[in-house]
Amino acid sequence: MKTHEQFADDLALYALDELTGLDREELEDHLQACAACRRELHALRGDLGLLGLTSSGPQPPARSKDRLMRAIAAEPRGVSLPEAAPRKTSWWAWGPALAAAALLFVVAGLWRANVRMKDELAELGNRNQDQSIQLEQMNQQLTLLTSPDAVHVSLNPQKAPKQPSGTAIFSPSQKRMIFMASNMGPVPEGKAYELWIIPGTGAPIAAGVFRPDDHGNAIMMDHKMPEGVEAKAFAITIEDQQGSDKPTSPIVMMGAVS
Repeated sequence: MKTHEQFADDLALYALDELTGLDREELEDHLQACAACRRELHALRGDLGLLGLTSSGPQPPARSKDRLMRAIAAEPRGVSLPEAAPRKTSWWAWGPALAAAALLFVVAGLWRANVRMKDELAELGNRNQDQSIQLEQMNQQLTLLTSPDAVHVSLNPQKAPKQPSGTAIFSPSQKRMIFMASNMGPVPEGKAYELWIIPGTGAPIAAGVFRPDDHGNAIMMDHKMPEGVEAKAFAITIEDQQGSDKPTSPIVMMGAVS
């Protein structure tokens, strides 16, 4: 299957009625779905028509035809005329057609370069947008870490031989939080660690799931805190990897807000 840009050369041949076979069928199918190529084909045919008009010679006057007919009538009957020698076609006769074909290929090349440039500009725009989003996220994380009311909560293991550790940083005013863990043990396939916010009253609130890397490290960046909830502690349990709406296993780490 050809790409959009690969139809540029075919458009020029199609306008000259020189495109045949499967290439012609593919281009005609593409023209039904692509308005840009239809406009380009219309412009190419217009250029070809203008070149054809500029290369056409003068029309013979009507009296020339009458003079020719009278000369034919005056010829004696039964006398065969000598066979005319074939005329050699000068290469100059092909000049207008060659010029039209050259112009069409130049126009097609310019059109293809214009399409490629538009695609490159669009890619640069998307890349710039992605970088702007990443910069905004970094600014939000820095704002949280430097917020005057940022609270750091250390989570300590309940029963574990490797002594893992975790830290939750949240801002009540910004309603955002970050969680970092290290030296975490691996979890079974299909399972994950789940972080819980323990409020002053009510049931624990799920705050996200994570799986540590090969070194036991994990991080959850820029999570939103639930509205109207005052965190009294944070806890971690092992749940299904898609997360749970309530703890289903013993607490493996826990830390109170001081």
